[in-house]
Amino acid sequence: MQKRILVVDDDAMNLKRTKMILEKQYDVLLVESGKEALEKLKSEKIDLILLDIAMPDMDGMETFERMKKEYSLEVPVIFLTASGYEEDVMSAIRLGAVNYLKKPFLPQELLKRVAKELE
Repeated sequence: MQKRILVVDDDAMNLKRTKMILEKQYDVLLVESGKEALEKLKSEKIDLILLDIAMPDMDGMETFERMKKEYSLEVPVIFLTASGYEEDVMSAIRLGAVNYLKKPFLPQELLKRVAKELE
């Protein structure tokens, strides 16, 4: 059974690109908002989450906090960020993220980090 990855990003091109990189090895679910991500967690078994930090309405940090609070999330979360702000990254790690990846990322770097967390 393939591992299932939930990708949360408000940018359709980022979602498409990430899916193309991952779909040969993983079952990939795409959502465009934190709200959609919370809905997916109600009905799907997820093995790893790739979560964009900067999104309208509910950003990645708030989404992650709600995932942990509402679903007692035990799933590894890798934050995706276009921001070079170290504070964003440190906040994500303090919240419990296992890793982060700066956008735009190289396909092999994404695959390497995802594989490491799903070992």
